[in-house]
Amino acid sequence: MSIWNYVVTAHKPTNVTHSCVGNFTSPQELNLIIAKCTRIEIHLLTPQGLQPMLDVPIYGRIATLELFRPHGEAQDFLFIATERYKFCVLQWDPETSELVTRAMGDVSDRIGRPTDNGQVIPFDNKGQLKEAFNIRLEELQVLDIKFLYGCSRPTIVVLYQDNKDARHVKTYEVSLKDKDFVEGPWSQNNLDNGADLLIPVPPPLCGVIIVGEETIVYCSATAFKAIPIRPSITRAYGRVDADGSRYLLGDHAGLLHLLVITHEKEKVTGLKIELLGDTSIASTISYLDNAFVFIGSSYGDSQLIKLNLQPDAKGSYVEVLERYVNLGPIVDFCVVDLERQGQGQVVTCSGAYKDGSLRIVRNGIGINEQASVELQGIKGMWSLRSSTDDVYDTFLVVSFISETRILAMNLEDELEETEIEGFDSQVQTLFCHDALHNQLVQVTSSSVRLVSSTSRELRNEWKAPTGYSVNVATANASQVLLATGGGHLVYLEIGDGVLTEVKHAQLEYEISCLDINTIGQDPNYSQLAAVGMWTDISVRIFSLPDLNLITKENLGGEIIPRSVLLCSFEGISYLLCALGDGHLLNFMLNMSSGELTDRKKVSLGTQPITLRTFSSKNATHVFAASDRPTVIYSSNKKLLYSNVNLKEVSHMCPFNSAAFPDSLAIAKEGELTIGTIDEIQKLHIRSIPLGEHARRICHQEQTRTFAICSLKYNQASAEESEMHFVRLLDDQTFEIISTYALDTYECGCSILSCSFSDDINVYYCVGTAYVLPEENEPTKGRILVFVVEDGKLQLIAEKETKGAVYSLNAFNGKLLAAINQKIQLYKWMLRDDGTHELQSECGHHGHILALYVQTRGDFIVVGDLMKSISLLIYKHEEGAIEERARDYNANWMSAVEILDDDVYLGAENSFNLFTVRKNSEGATDEERARLEVVGEYHLGEFINRFRHGSLVMRLPDSDIGQIPTVIFGTVNGVIGVIASLPNDQYIFLEKLQSNMRKVIKGVGGLSHEHWRSFHNEKKTVDARNFLDGDLIESFLDLSRGRMEEISKTMGVSIEELSKRIEELTRLH
Repeated sequence: MSIWNYVVTAHKPTNVTHSCVGNFTSPQELNLIIAKCTRIEIHLLTPQGLQPMLDVPIYGRIATLELFRPHGEAQDFLFIATERYKFCVLQWDPETSELVTRAMGDVSDRIGRPTDNGQVIPFDNKGQLKEAFNIRLEELQVLDIKFLYGCSRPTIVVLYQDNKDARHVKTYEVSLKDKDFVEGPWSQNNLDNGADLLIPVPPPLCGVIIVGEETIVYCSATAFKAIPIRPSITRAYGRVDADGSRYLLGDHAGLLHLLVITHEKEKVTGLKIELLGDTSIASTISYLDNAFVFIGSSYGDSQLIKLNLQPDAKGSYVEVLERYVNLGPIVDFCVVDLERQGQGQVVTCSGAYKDGSLRIVRNGIGINEQASVELQGIKGMWSLRSSTDDVYDTFLVVSFISETRILAMNLEDELEETEIEGFDSQVQTLFCHDALHNQLVQVTSSSVRLVSSTSRELRNEWKAPTGYSVNVATANASQVLLATGGGHLVYLEIGDGVLTEVKHAQLEYEISCLDINTIGQDPNYSQLAAVGMWTDISVRIFSLPDLNLITKENLGGEIIPRSVLLCSFEGISYLLCALGDGHLLNFMLNMSSGELTDRKKVSLGTQPITLRTFSSKNATHVFAASDRPTVIYSSNKKLLYSNVNLKEVSHMCPFNSAAFPDSLAIAKEGELTIGTIDEIQKLHIRSIPLGEHARRICHQEQTRTFAICSLKYNQASAEESEMHFVRLLDDQTFEIISTYALDTYECGCSILSCSFSDDINVYYCVGTAYVLPEENEPTKGRILVFVVEDGKLQLIAEKETKGAVYSLNAFNGKLLAAINQKIQLYKWMLRDDGTHELQSECGHHGHILALYVQTRGDFIVVGDLMKSISLLIYKHEEGAIEERARDYNANWMSAVEILDDDVYLGAENSFNLFTVRKNSEGATDEERARLEVVGEYHLGEFINRFRHGSLVMRLPDSDIGQIPTVIFGTVNGVIGVIASLPNDQYIFLEKLQSNMRKVIKGVGGLSHEHWRSFHNEKKTVDARNFLDGDLIESFLDLSRGRMEEISKTMGVSIEELSKRIEELTRLH
């Protein structure tokens, strides 16, 4: 049964809804604070750009985000209000780098209806929140409310529309004593019909700017100035100067204007407006400093731009410095395996208007192969430079069981074999490294050889004592550490042409691995050595040069450490220790005391792991080579693991040559590959900008194509016209290879790739609607059937319909269409002349609007505009479709999916998820006719589409491989996964979730339980049979102390809890 579901985010929201700038983290620091609907990000402005400081979830959809500075404070506080009328005031705690809640409350009201934006909350001048109160406004259609500056009593300005659709502005004073409004000092009637934005101007000018579609007006008690503008809808504004004399305005077409209030002393003399250039369509604009501006967007990528004094060749003053990827709004998507590796990729229709695009999202990090050569049995690899000051690597040393080969780049940029005369190439190399003074060091089982990198001749050699051979070794530019049999540890130092044995220690057990990677102050010398041991299964830290034991950490279990690594991420030192069974332990390392703390264990694969550092884009990362290769990296001072899209990797080393800069050499089954690595992140996103709005997408495996329904807005003409297309794209290059233009007023509503009974061809079917300005609902549409021939779309059949074709499904070799309130089944009939046509077979009425349809066998599940979910069945004998059961709740649906034969999943427009179950065992007809609601959950996201599939490689050997998953895409750009769990696992995780709720408190005192409760206009009920995977998986980021707290109440060890939760993180 798919009743017990686990909901988790694979890609966080990227739609920027709000932003503000101020001194939040300290009085001297300038911060940009960004809201992405349900998350808050705090950035620091540095000379290098924006630096992220914190990214936290908020248990609510953010409606207001403002910085303010209470009286007597040195820095700003952050005020947040949510769409469910909760609010809080947050302050930065520099000690813990966390948010502290200064105040919180609830301003909901039983009566009244929300305006587009306006909740009034008074502060007294000391910044203490007074009791919030709600005041009734006479005006019913309020478009905007703002507080005015510079008034003796708190005064609001209200923009409203009367019942004749004329727009006016009024002011009201708030009487705190009577908790009511008093008629204010001024009002202004009959504004521009498109007026919909108020900008309060700060002192000394005061007053308000009213932005319309064709005029901009400045208004105050003493002045009224207006200027005409090119028709446009202003979406966002940002204040440039503290005195409010300049504002940036962003419109619906992505044009950025500068509005200037001209004034003599405090008297406003007029307004001026100037076009600066093109940006993404802005939802929020924050002027940072020194002409740097953040453009937050809901319809495209957000941007950091610089405003230049001189225009560029195209006349634009705007220079884009950074783009921040935004997948929102995801209107549709499909899951395909383009590389045919058994790993799903999600291709989304993202963005809107001119910022529309397709985005290809896949899990893990890709390696882009540059060169490869067949080589069997590689035992190790190292890259070397030909002199100490060289920027690039020259040699690649490849070690085998009984020989060592040296490869180098020749003049034709090919890898060819070469010699380093001083190296012993007749034996296996255990370790190599560049050394100071233009030297190279090679360690074999019998000796350490020091070789000149310029003449390539041997300069010195340290030989292992008779009867002993070197088992493991490591080195850096000035030090060598090696172990021989019998637990002997030998430490050498490298000079100019000299190798000195400095210290020898005898340990009680054999040594399994070593590391002296330099992570301290000196890039060439390490003060610490990490040593992994057999027998007692421990890892030890020794000091250098004296080899004193500082720390010993027993790892537990019987699997030996196979690879240890000292490394530093974002200024924090760590010790990584990989075991022979694919587990990896990480510890924080205190460089001065050698102490190991904060032990964490993760499972990366099932085979032994070897660890190597490499750098990419000036940051250090670690590559863990094993049967499941992984890159370990750090973000916001937290270690993250991202799988690499390669099957099995035995060895890796960085190879930064002139021909292949920033590359990696990778040894896998029988071959050596050189390649560059993608951006280091969990999800890899590729963007295909379309310059138009893709609304529907579908993939056809047989022709290796995608088909999309898209619309292009024609901005040039005075009348904004839309043109709609069906376009065919190649599924590898994503180039548009064929286009079919739809009629005027006709738009594509649905698209499907399918085949019909008794016909071997595969077709694209497109459902359309004629959207006429004078009609409320479309009364006419078409079903178009295309075949792809020689890469072109050929229309081979069309069928007119009496309404919009909202959905198309392949159904038992026929075509099932949802047309307005009706479900209609068509069969594919052969005509006498050899052509085909769609012929209506049967239908089913009884919906308000049948928008979303899914089928399974003979069952049809319908999501209705307002009547929730109903279940229909097709009867073969009668050739009829009948209703079997329905959910009698009023849910306004946004997507449906079938989880299994009996359980159906729905999403509705109040951001909730719910599941219903078919009640076939019911005793009475009435019970059987009712779909019973079995699960309810508030997601806080508007879902446009569900699809079965997975973002990760499904490895059949793991438990997770058996769990069915559904992917969803939302307006905020979230890609999420819903996994149906076995009951015992669900019960365990539900207990864990309720324990975690007690330990992890929501930002601003917002309650997790309240946030996840199913909530719409009719009812609020607790979540059931859904778990919040994001909360559960945040266990892995907790401090050791908090983990222990939860582990105690659960009665399960931290290791066991971590292991179970890591398994879950593999679902996405």
